[in-house]
Amino acid sequence: MAVSHISKQFLKRFSRHFKTFINGKYISGIVRTYCTRTDNSFDLIVVGGGSGGLACAKEAASFGKKVAVLDFVSPSTQGVKWGLGGTCVNVGCIPKKLMHQAALLGQAIKDAKSFGWNIPETSFSWEVMAANVQSHVKSLNWGHRVQLKDKDVTYFNAKGSFLDNKTLEAVNAKGQKKILKGDQFVIAVGGRPTIPNIPGALDYSITSDDLFWLKESPGKTLVVGASYVALECAGFLAGVGLDVTVMVRSIPLRGFDQEMAKLVCTHMEKHGVKFLPKCLPQQLDKITNGQIRVKYTSGVGEKMEDHFNTVLMATGRWPETKALNLHNTSVEIDSSTGKIIGGFNNDLEKSSADNIYAIGDILLNRPELTPVAIRAGKLLARRLFGGSTLQMDYTSIGTTVFTPLEYSCVGISEEEAIHKFGEDSIEEYTVPQRDASQCFTKFICMREGAGKLVGLHYLGPNAGEVMQGFVTAFRAGASMTTVMNTVGIHPTCAEEIVKLNITKRSGEDPQVTGC
Repeated sequence: MAVSHISKQFLKRFSRHFKTFINGKYISGIVRTYCTRTDNSFDLIVVGGGSGGLACAKEAASFGKKVAVLDFVSPSTQGVKWGLGGTCVNVGCIPKKLMHQAALLGQAIKDAKSFGWNIPETSFSWEVMAANVQSHVKSLNWGHRVQLKDKDVTYFNAKGSFLDNKTLEAVNAKGQKKILKGDQFVIAVGGRPTIPNIPGALDYSITSDDLFWLKESPGKTLVVGASYVALECAGFLAGVGLDVTVMVRSIPLRGFDQEMAKLVCTHMEKHGVKFLPKCLPQQLDKITNGQIRVKYTSGVGEKMEDHFNTVLMATGRWPETKALNLHNTSVEIDSSTGKIIGGFNNDLEKSSADNIYAIGDILLNRPELTPVAIRAGKLLARRLFGGSTLQMDYTSIGTTVFTPLEYSCVGISEEEAIHKFGEDSIEEYTVPQRDASQCFTKFICMREGAGKLVGLHYLGPNAGEVMQGFVTAFRAGASMTTVMNTVGIHPTCAEEIVKLNITKRSGEDPQVTGC
């Protein structure tokens, strides 16, 4: 290659990797890769610019590979779009936690009076909160762009669809097309909220994709659904002073421990959230005063209706596989969920196509959690380009539901433990604080031996912070004996976990009365 034909970008990369060589790393393969690549040919193409996809792309680039990321946000049903970073950054974890914090601060102001603070009359401005949350999210979008540039990852703000196992068509917002070639592909497009097929729902309801970008208060709100998304949104909306009703079709927090789920709802009810159990929406209409009339049926079939300013549909999510045209590839899709089937050739993220992988919410039977996608993406890049053989461990993943009183857990629920091991094989330890709707802790362990832990559940303040360390102990194989031999830090909520000593089977009162 003549020097005059070497691009500035190549020289920049070569310079960087030559320094790496001086520090004891090889560059021969790296230089050969860059010299033989065309502008539209890549070692790795990541489809999806969420947390998992970005982590995978940046990790792959650190091995000197030519990497591209495609990210394109189709507008929500209400026309809302956002920037690079995926669901977590834009319409999930980050804005949710910020609005949850706003609600907690409101409660803290109320509590402060009991601690001697003379608090003047206060009021809440949705407009101020929303503007600051949205500004913060936009700064994160920009930060991701900068990080990709710093890592020499090529970014396409375009929608990708497969032409075959090694070819992708990228289409930007103007309809301009570009054909990209890749040796390896990682699909990390995540999912989007679903809207039930009922009259008026598509026109008059919003989803979580819209809620965090509302510039004005949603006012009196109906939340349809009882997933963690539904309850978290209902919780912070009520926490900032709005009239909130939750319509529950079957059970709250499906997949979580149901004793804990019911306590979450009990606490929310005591703090002003109304629940409509066993109800189904039938029709949404816009009425003359601008409100939305919701017609619904009760659990006994009675026809009812109410009026709301906003109806938030939180009835589930569906993976974004349809637009990928995976029928042009050999990737197998699970027909019931629309997710990609992984685990081929003993690689947990590998699809049925030899060079196509999937991470995050798009992958079948994997926890739909941001840290899971990030770690899976990094480990995958290390296996593809760094010589690693380490697989992602999807077991014993801790999580937190950020309801007004937070709920955190790791391991399995009581229902699952009974089903898996039998009621006589497990033991359950509990410690409620004050009353069970205020704070509640539950350990589930095996009865034999030292009592290996199989599930830990905590309902109380700062649940995520409390649980993080216990997740590490849980993954290390902690037993009930280990817990009982641990001296707590006093006075804390977390110490109640290591003070567990009364079993449900014993019938004794586990109520905490003092130190």
